[in-house]
Amino acid sequence: MTQYETLLVERDARGIVRLTLNRPEKRNALSAEMIADLTDFARTTGASRTTRAVILSGAGEVFCAGGDLRWMQAQIQADRAGRMREARKLADMLNALNTMPAPLIGCAHGGAFGGGIGLLCVCDLALAAADTRFGLTETGLGLIPATIGPYVVARMGEGRARRVFMSSRIFGAAEAVDLGLIARACPAADLAAAAGAEALPYLSVAPGAVGAAKALARRLGPRIDDAVLDATIEALADIWECDEAREGIDAFLNKRPPAWKQLRGEGAGS
Repeated sequence: MTQYETLLVERDARGIVRLTLNRPEKRNALSAEMIADLTDFARTTGASRTTRAVILSGAGEVFCAGGDLRWMQAQIQADRAGRMREARKLADMLNALNTMPAPLIGCAHGGAFGGGIGLLCVCDLALAAADTRFGLTETGLGLIPATIGPYVVARMGEGRARRVFMSSRIFGAAEAVDLGLIARACPAADLAAAAGAEALPYLSVAPGAVGAAKALARRLGPRIDDAVLDATIEALADIWECDEAREGIDAFLNKRPPAWKQLRGEGAGS
């Protein structure tokens, strides 16, 4: 089995694969290397008939903190062609995970923010520890949830997605269940066993039929085709060019509030 710089991959004798994001020192933020590794995993192990189910989790204290800020800063400094290339790699990674035949079970703990929510939304089912915190935090950085957007809206539905899509508001596991982001929450100590139990039914069914059924569900669901992916790539490249994105990422990296941030209550009554 392929060894990855940013992932741990373990397969048991039954064909259940545990896929672990393995940048704990960076809160499993999505770097260029992790994006490439996840894409390769989806196109190889995730496409294999011998893989009966994949359980996705994160090492360390946080499932996934979203996009790597240094990587995003590099896109702001790149030219348009470079931004488009990197945005396409991110979109291709999400699409590869979303379309891989093997069922994908998400297993979140600690926190899932930005792209971390995108990863949960390409899972066929996601669970989380009861104390996990969630947030589509892009607008707090002057960005938008572009490439993850189609999957977030497909998972939650437009109406529910708009509750959290634009505000960068942090919410808990109970609301994540209500939004349809996760199927259920459980105590952190029970999370791995709960994910394992979700994988067991796939050992009793035909793997080819599972992949075909998953493909049918995608065709019957909201349209996420090349035109939609191209639109998200364009939108992400566009937002990386904006002054707000430069300001937001610089403020985050330098631990200062961005220029647009108001204190709570500021301007009330005006």
